[in-house]
Amino acid sequence: MSFINYSSREINCKIVYYGPGLCGKTTNLQYIYNKTAPDQKGKMISLATETERTLFFDFLPLNLGTIRGFKIRFHLYTVPGQVFYNASRKLILKGVDGIVFVADSQVERMEANIESFQNMIDNLKEQGLSLEKIPYVIQYNKRDLPNAAPLDEMRTLLNKESVPDFEAVATKGVGVFDTLKAISKLVLIELKKGAR
Repeated sequence: MSFINYSSREINCKIVYYGPGLCGKTTNLQYIYNKTAPDQKGKMISLATETERTLFFDFLPLNLGTIRGFKIRFHLYTVPGQVFYNASRKLILKGVDGIVFVADSQVERMEANIESFQNMIDNLKEQGLSLEKIPYVIQYNKRDLPNAAPLDEMRTLLNKESVPDFEAVATKGVGVFDTLKAISKLVLIELKKGAR
């Protein structure tokens, strides 16, 4: 649920990058952060304990315009990849406006992708939410690896709803901003529906 800051005239939207461990969630955020102008972003914050890490930063895109005179600010989060950090995952999903599910394209990671996707659905359900109500996109990361699964197979396993999806190589920035633009656009469409 978007947070409206009346004093700064901003609507704050939360986008969560979800997926299995080491799939590229952090790499996506670091790439976006490094390519965003310093005056358009906040600090990158890493909430790290001995065993888990969550990244967060916010940015104000230049060309999105306003909704009823309010600027849009996006807050990007990653969830810890490993399933045993489920309490943190649930907490990070609170108030989510949009989700990027980052799948690891390596054949041997398909089971982890499916498990993480189901975990996301379960955690949303606990908060009274569902993927029917939350905008989301899918990113198939690590497409450059020799053991990458065929795209059709990944779509069959993970994209039964035919949401926007993107091939990516986050370490090189391939597909990173395409993914971000798509989820941002879907979140804005939902915001405008609510502003009527």
